[in-house]
Amino acid sequence: MMWSAARALAVRDLQLLWRRRGDALQPALFALLVLVLFALALGNDPEMLARVAPGALWVAVLLSGLLALDTLFRGDAEDGSLEQWLLAPVPLAWLVLVRVATHWATTALPLVLAMPLLAELMALPRDHWPVLFAALMLGTPLLALLGAVVAALTVGMRRSGILVALLALPLYVPVLVFGAGSVTAAAQGFDPVGGLLLLAAGLVAALVLAPLAAAAAIRIALA
Repeated sequence: MMWSAARALAVRDLQLLWRRRGDALQPALFALLVLVLFALALGNDPEMLARVAPGALWVAVLLSGLLALDTLFRGDAEDGSLEQWLLAPVPLAWLVLVRVATHWATTALPLVLAMPLLAELMALPRDHWPVLFAALMLGTPLLALLGAVVAALTVGMRRSGILVALLALPLYVPVLVFGAGSVTAAAQGFDPVGGLLLLAAGLVAALVLAPLAAAAAIRIALA
């Protein structure tokens, strides 16, 4: 029952995404725009670009995630789908987790896969790409799970885009610090495993707690 519900929800989300595929490209294009502006502002000095590349890449990913965060549950609240989630014979937290997974796969995963191109744009040395890829694979799902809690808290409010960003940024800062810090540590010759382990620990905790917290917030919003 749970897997069939997950499959039905994922298929529905992908079909809706295909109908508005122009909107689906906005986070990736926004991240590319941010990095191009960084590159133009810093000039053509490869050493300078490589020095700021970890932070710039992570800031671009974080901001592109914020761009799509307000729409995570908004459409379902407007068309009444969230009420159907409450009546479904599966746990609400499970549906939230499926929605977050689909959201991550369609917004953050393309950026992660395009990271070699973006890293090349920022002149990041290629021997640092594996650490960057590992950090993004651990950090971007964590950002999506944390953002889901914030989106669920504000789903009952109108025009909550700025509020979502203000609530999400304090939660995102530690992920940004450890994600960019692990790449910077590798660039400076230090062991990046500590930062990656902290991201992994945060991801495991968020996988357990974030869907439950988001489900509780949705119930409160729809009460």
